[in-house]
Amino acid sequence: MELRHLRYFVAVAEHLSFTAAAESLGVAQPPLSQQIKDLEAEIGTELFERTTRRVSLTPAGQDFRIEALAILAKAGEAMGRARAIGAGTAGIINVGLTGSMLAGPLGASIRVFAERYPDVDLRIHEMSPDRQIAALRTGRTDVSFLRCPPRDLDLVSELAWEEAVRLVLPRGHRLATETIALTDLAAENFVFLRLHDSLFAKYLWTCCVEAGFTPRISHQVVEAASLTSLVAAGLGLAIIPEFVARLAHRDVVYRPIAGRPIRADVHALWTKARAPLIENFIALVRLGSVRFAEEIRTGAR
Repeated sequence: MELRHLRYFVAVAEHLSFTAAAESLGVAQPPLSQQIKDLEAEIGTELFERTTRRVSLTPAGQDFRIEALAILAKAGEAMGRARAIGAGTAGIINVGLTGSMLAGPLGASIRVFAERYPDVDLRIHEMSPDRQIAALRTGRTDVSFLRCPPRDLDLVSELAWEEAVRLVLPRGHRLATETIALTDLAAENFVFLRLHDSLFAKYLWTCCVEAGFTPRISHQVVEAASLTSLVAAGLGLAIIPEFVARLAHRDVVYRPIAGRPIRADVHALWTKARAPLIENFIALVRLGSVRFAEEIRTGAR
């Protein structure tokens, strides 16, 4: 039994006329009649009562009509869903990130994406950078957002948005009102992102070394947003992404670092088998980051 048989049967059941059904389907009547006979033979019972004056449904035909309509409707839904997934407007997308990413343009982009693509189930997976890479490779996530992404031939990397850094100091610190260079911080204690699972943390550590000192690290954490609380508690200074610094804390101050720019740019990563759904999501994040930067520049944020 094929869907064609069901469509033919439903047309005859609706018109109760083989002639009218054939016209609505755009087929000749004799093949249509033969298809209905074949269907009845396959089922093993008659679906229509035929006389020279009229066509009517048998009790079996009446029940079969209900089931056939349900099957055709379900098949239509399945085809529509498949088309939507192929076009990138439906499906599931698993996004790996650290929570601090949501302080920048990504949070707004996710909200807009959910509004624009209501048939997409977007799932957030908060995890450390090294776990994000493992999740991408095993297919547990579809796209991740990382600072200082690794060079991996199995992954594609694209700049999602540009971001600088800010120095976080306790309010009242002796340097809080000064123009600060990285070399001014040689004698300070630091709180840092965890070095063993964050290439961004290793990059910041290297920046300090290139400035002439090895940072004295008192505490290490997974989330950049946690660093501000540690600074407020007096455990050291921190270098954090500038958008994270927008999550203001009353007991600290945020200052730019003079000299060679230190970057906290964010990259989107995905596997080479990139689906249309990922294409649509990345495109929206890219657009959102431009809008976010413009709002920062004009003071709208």
